[in-house]
Parts: sequence; C-alpha cells; structure tokens
Amino acid sequence: MNLKKLLKVTGLVCLALMLTSIPLLGAGCDSGNKVKVGFSICYTGVAAEKGRPMGNAKLDCMKYINEELGGVAGYEIEVIWRDNEYNAAKAATIINELMDAGSLLFTTNSSAMMTASATTANREAFPGFAVFSTPSLTNPPQHIYAQMPDYGDDWAAFANYYLDNIWQGEGKPKMALHLLNNSTGAGARAAAELLAEDMGIELLPIEEHDATTISEIASLTRIKALEPDVLYISSTPQPTSIIIKDAVDLGIYPGVTIGLGHAGITSQLIELAGADVVEGVYGVYPTVNWDDDVPAMEKMKEYCLEYHPEDYGNMDYITSWAEALIVVEILRLAIENVGVDNLTPQAVEEYGFKMLDNFDVGGLHGPVSYTEGDNRLSKSVRVFQITSGEISPITGWIEAPQIPYVFD
Repeated sequence: MNLKKLLKVTGLVCLALMLTSIPLLGAGCDSGNKVKVGFSICYTGVAAEKGRPMGNAKLDCMKYINEELGGVAGYEIEVIWRDNEYNAAKAATIINELMDAGSLLFTTNSSAMMTASATTANREAFPGFAVFSTPSLTNPPQHIYAQMPDYGDDWAAFANYYLDNIWQGEGKPKMALHLLNNSTGAGARAAAELLAEDMGIELLPIEEHDATTISEIASLTRIKALEPDVLYISSTPQPTSIIIKDAVDLGIYPGVTIGLGHAGITSQLIELAGADVVEGVYGVYPTVNWDDDVPAMEKMKEYCLEYHPEDYGNMDYITSWAEALIVVEILRLAIENVGVDNLTPQAVEEYGFKMLDNFDVGGLHGPVSYTEGDNRLSKSVRVFQITSGEISPITGWIEAPQIPYVFD
C-alpha cells in the first residue's frame, strides 16, 4: 500500500473508531498513543553483511506488529533506530541518544556493539538485549540480556557434537581456534579455556584476526604446522570466508573438520566464499531455517519477500524477526503488570523482561524465559552442516546449560 492510500485508510479507521467509541488500537492514529523502543543496528560498516538483514527483519516485523496487529496492548510501537556502523565509539554515543529519546528498552545486533553500550546501560539501569551475545555481557547478570545462547554456548555445543559424532582418533583431538578479536571471539575463547581440558580436547595456541582481514595465510600456516584435527572459527561471515578460502589454498581443508559459531554460518558466508569452498563445514545456530514448518514462518516469509527479498533464505533475518516478537512480548507484559502510564525502563525490566515465561516466538527458536541468575533468554541451539550450498540442520535442539564463568 502506498503512503497516500495508507494515510487515507488510517484516517478512515480513526474516524470510525471515534464515532463508535471503540478504544483506539494503535496504527498511528493518535501521536500520543505510543511506546518507544530503541534499536542500535550495524546497517553499514564491516559487519553489514549481518547487520543489514537483521535490521531489515526487525523493522519489517515492527511494521507487521503496528499495521496488522494494532501495536501492543492497543499502543503503537515507535521505533527509534540508529546505524552504529559496527563502530564501538558510535555505539557508545547511540545508547545515550536512545535513552534521551525516551526508549523503554533497546537492542543491538551484535555482542561487540552491546559491549560498547553495556557500561552506560548497566549504570543507568537501561535494559536491553543482544541478538548475538557473548558470556561477559551476562556474567554477572546486570541489565543486559542475551536473546539466545551465546558464543561460548556455541563452542560447547559444537565441541560435544564433534567428540560424540566425528572424532575417531586416539587420545585427545587437537583443536585450533581462529577468533575475531572482539567479543565474538572472546566468548568462544572463554568457554574453550574453561571446558576443553575436562572434555578431553587439546587446545592449540589461539589465533586472532580482525574484521577487515584480507589474508590469514600466515596464521593458518602456523596452525597447519601444529597438525590440528579440528579448526573452530568464531567470527562474522566476511573474515570467516577469508579464513576458509585460505585454509583450502593451504591444503588444510578438506582434511581437518571446520566448525563455526553462529555469527559466521549464514547464507552470506556461502555467497562470499563459494559453495564448493565451504562444502561440509559445520556450524552452530540458534534458530530454525527457512524450510522448517513453524507457525511464524508464513508471515515472516510474506514480509521478507515483499520488502526485502534479497534477505530471503538468510537465517540472520530469522533471528531479528524473533527479536522484534520478544520486544513486543516484553512491552505487553510490562503494560499488563503496571499500566502504560507507569512505564519506565526499570519497570519494563522488572515487569517485562523478568516476567518472560516460556514465550513462544512462533517456533523460530527455543522458548524465551527469564531465569534468575541467567540472563540468557533462550537456551537451545542446533548443529548445522553446509551441503550442496544449503545450510541444513543435522541435530535436534540441544540445550545449552549455563557455564560457570567468572569475569572480573
């Protein structure tokens, strides 16, 4: 529907509602009939291949919520969003802008941008959650939450799967880690260093890379000399594609098993690296894929195809459609418990976030609950494998138990 038609229809709806004394149900009819949320999105910058489809999804879903469902509890949701450009300094500024604009809660796509925002958010008791998270954001639990299992949970799930289903050698398998030099990599490192010895895995010296890397030949040459059995990469799609292509060029892969954290295993990786290059690569991801028959899939596909068909098939879009549904449920719970006139960020945290109890995001990922002492809201993942250019699940849902981290 074009803007002129939308305005006409909206005006008619408002008039009809006033004439019949029916309570107004959002849809922008009353500019004061709104609740505000803030989104810090990496639409541009070095992680745009992830941030753009995620931003598109949450804004598409909010459009659906407001225009088809009448908002939340009769109130339109006003979205205040900013492009953080995957830049920590910019993200730290944006968090203040979102608070100043009256947002009741906020989200970020990435753990890195949430890390840049968390000090201010925790100090001001301004609640938010990261779609993709790292253990240091929620340990110890403060005012930041993780939508789904974090990068440490990814590593633990993959390591267990590898030991149970792939490793057939004698003694301990040797695992190399190639990690993005921010919280995306730090989460996997924290879990590996805490758990590997007890699991029976020998960790090789860890290599790091940055988000703008154009070659990892030198680091992979060092890894190759140590004769690893498995290479685990926790990074975003662009650098992950470089690492895997270089591993192929050096004759490391095929040969070793490659596993990925959920930041890296997306359709964008396949496009960047080439389907033949990533054939057989494993990864952990916390959502369903586009072929799964779950209740929320039909509406999500409808909006994706209408507004952002270029994102169709990208599982990052799924994560943020679910993100928007969770935001709406948090607001609904808070309004139900304290009333819209009493909404503050602190009330939204206490009576929204902390009241989440087995909320179903239409089957897009595991149920969402708040558990005291554990600020991860969903706690299950699946292992996938890339075959013939498709990312296909090879396990059912795997519960991610809380890992006993201790951070300074």
